[in-house]
This record gives sequence, structure tokens and C-alpha cells, in this order.
Amino acid sequence: MADRIIIKKGLQIPLLGEPDEVFRGTVTSEFVKVCPEDFHGITPKVAVKVNDRVKAGDALFYEKRHPEMLFASPVSGVVTAIERGEKRRILNFTVQADKEIQYENFGKKDVASLSRDEVQKSILDAGIWFLIKQRPYDVIANPKKTPRDIFVTGFDTAPLAPSYDRILEGQEADLQTGLDALAKLTPGKVYLSIGPKTTNKGLRGAKNVIITEFDGPHPAGNVGVHINHLAPVNRGETVWTLNALDVAIIGRLFNKGVVDLTRTIALTGSEVKQTGYYKMLMGTELKSIFQNNVTEGITLRYISGNPLTGTKIDENGVLRAYHSQVTVIPEGKEVLEPLGWASLSPNRYSASCTYPQFL
Repeated sequence: MADRIIIKKGLQIPLLGEPDEVFRGTVTSEFVKVCPEDFHGITPKVAVKVNDRVKAGDALFYEKRHPEMLFASPVSGVVTAIERGEKRRILNFTVQADKEIQYENFGKKDVASLSRDEVQKSILDAGIWFLIKQRPYDVIANPKKTPRDIFVTGFDTAPLAPSYDRILEGQEADLQTGLDALAKLTPGKVYLSIGPKTTNKGLRGAKNVIITEFDGPHPAGNVGVHINHLAPVNRGETVWTLNALDVAIIGRLFNKGVVDLTRTIALTGSEVKQTGYYKMLMGTELKSIFQNNVTEGITLRYISGNPLTGTKIDENGVLRAYHSQVTVIPEGKEVLEPLGWASLSPNRYSASCTYPQFL
């Protein structure tokens, strides 16, 4: 039975628009975009040219200081644009996707028979090393360092967060293979954190890891909280962190021999008419799930991610690299209230009991 840690401090913001427990379908788009700015702490160097043909798993760019760190294309197709901004900073790579995706074959591998170096090389060569981050600093893990421990987050407490039971459904085998691969990368322990309502067998029954249950308001689901309670990072130490959804992608690489960056994501928010779950690739255009499905007549904020830490996009934006949630909420420009901040605001939520709603 998993140990249980109760987090008492925190705040669960009561937002409207939680995802319905309904699978709405698979979303594809003609163009897929990969944005290097999603990957903190790297200097991208171009590995392709416009009009080059790539397969899913082929490198679009690499890290300047670590050329072995490749970043894979989610789809097969033709590179149609490499957009640059100020000082020639790379903003995104655009790939016109084939109707039927062709995958680069990396070969199925039995993780149990591989050494640490072989596991690491497999992930690097496949261009999905970016799924592994390190603390301190929350940047992509340095492959030349060995982590003291690895922490995997198996639930989310952010506002309107999706259910990991739902988005990991059917991926239990890939999740376990991914956890086994991570265990090869550290001489220490692999910690898996789950929530009190977690029922997914791949999470509850995971092997080769130390399972801990965290209960409490947000940020009880943040990996920094887990590290602080389980094994704090001391000076000079490095630990690696992942999301359980990304662990399943790593497991898929070893089980199937391909880079499949498909995610099950939740469409959430008070301004969405039909919330629910969709399957799509990283970088997929989101306009099809917004069309005729959001409130009209007011200014909206579109977010790839959750309302607290997500990335602001527009109605033509794409699913960003690490996100399993898309949110649509009011921008707030239309709020005109007598007395402004000094109003009694009877219907407004306040964490500090500023308004009379708490009575």
C-alpha cells in the first residue's frame, strides 16, 4: 500500500468548465508546428531545410551544446516553413503532414536487457529526450549528468486539470516499460506520485518504483512539492522529473520502436460548449475543436495548458509540447463593475474572504 502525505496549505480555485468524461474523437490537422521556445534552457540549431521530407521521429533541430540531443518531428511530411523572429530566433518549424504517417523505425527493444547507456542513447536518438527535465531550474535534463533520483508525477491538481486515469487508459504497458527504462537511468530511486482518487492500474500497480499518494489542494500535484516531501535536493545534486504521460511515450518507443507523440488531452474552460477528451499529436492545430464550440460575442483567452501555467495562444494556435489540457476562459475585458476593486462583489470568489460570498 502506498504511503500517504497530506498537503494542508494551498488553494483549489473554483473555475467552471471541468472536462466531461466523454471521448470526443481524434483530431488531425494539415500542418503541425513545433516551437523551440517550449524547451527551456536550449539553443536550437536547425537540422532540416524548407522542402525537406521527414518521417515521424526524424530530427527537426538539435541542442547547440549537446548535438546528440535531437528534437523529433511528430509527423511525416514536408517541412514548409522555419519561422524566425527577432535576432533570427527560431519561432517554429511547420510540417505539412502526410495523410498517413510514416514512422522512422528505431526497433523494438527489451529494456531489461539494455544497459544505462543503451537506454539513454535510444531516447536521445529518437529525439524525445526533451520529455525528461531536471531540477534545479526545470530545464531539459543534461544527458552527461547522472541523476540522484527520478520523480514521476501521476496526477494533476491544477484548475480544470484532466483525469490521468482517463488519459492513460489503455497505456498501462507503455507506462510500465517507461518506468523500467527510467530505473536504468539512475543509481537511486524512481518515485511515482499519485492522487487519492487515482484508480488506473498502471499507476496504482506500477512496479520498480516507490509509490506515494499525495492528498490536498493545489499545488499538491506539483513535482516540486513531491521532491520537497520525499527527498529534497541538496547542494550539488541533480534530480530528473517527468510526467506520467511522457513516461508512456518513452515506453511506446521501446515497445513499438517508433516515436508516437500522440496525447489524450482535455478541452476545458467556462467558455467551451462541449468539454471532453480528444486524441491528437503534439503541435496539432486546435482550430477544429474551437469551431462552433466556444462562446461568441466576448473576448476569449485561449490557453494551451491550464489557466495558471499554460501558454497563451490564439484560436489558430497549436498544442504545445508538454501540455495535456487546452482551456478557453473569458479575457475579462468586458468586466465593468461599480466602484471597481472596492465593490462588495457578492458573487466573486476570494481566497482571503475579502468579499461576502464566503459567509
